[in-house]
Amino acid sequence: MNRESHSTQIEYEVWGRYALFTDPITRVGGEKCSYHIPTYEAIKGITESIYWKPVFTWVIDEIRVMRPIRTEAKNIKPINISGGNTLATYTYLADVRYQVRAHFEWNLLREDLKSDQLAPKHLEIAKRMIRKGGRRDIFLGTRECQGYVEPCIFGEGKTQHQQYGELSYGTMFHGFDYPDTTGKKELSARFWNAKIETNSIIRFPRPDDQSLTRRVLRDMIPNPPASVVEEPHNQIS
Repeated sequence: MNRESHSTQIEYEVWGRYALFTDPITRVGGEKCSYHIPTYEAIKGITESIYWKPVFTWVIDEIRVMRPIRTEAKNIKPINISGGNTLATYTYLADVRYQVRAHFEWNLLREDLKSDQLAPKHLEIAKRMIRKGGRRDIFLGTRECQGYVEPCIFGEGKTQHQQYGELSYGTMFHGFDYPDTTGKKELSARFWNAKIETNSIIRFPRPDDQSLTRRVLRDMIPNPPASVVEEPHNQIS
């Protein structure tokens, strides 16, 4: 991590009763089963729910697993695409808690927002939103898994997650590459060889890391929202 990232870095703890971190391919329907560890995209989504602006993008550096990894199956009646309900069994992670370290970087494709590249301003707002529990609702993978956030010092506190050596999870979904941040007219999915290190820490590779495996999903035209220019209010004499 370079010196610049320290000036835009945040640390927080997120927890919840249940989590469902699934491969997007399995979200179409049927019975869902959670990964044992969060995906990069899920943690990025949580961070964006705390605070986000189009002038920057969040980069997730690492997370620390604080609770034992255990699953719990629940009978669900999801809505069927053709109408009505169907029966399914979802396998959730139960009683999850993670420490997160992340930083933001400027979205260089948004030249129209260059005047808003004020690191101290956005960093202070992000920290204030962590103290308030997030600007938007926090979800751990899916909407039915409510999450909660609070400030923390990454690495402090004793983790209840125990392991013997490094745990490898093989090829796992990492995240999406959207044209609004890559500049390419395509939507791609990233995959990586996931692992938990001996200190219960997961160090995510950066989205632009060349070691990641990428798969182009479909063409997509970048369509960022137009900049909002505040006009002076009409004065009534």
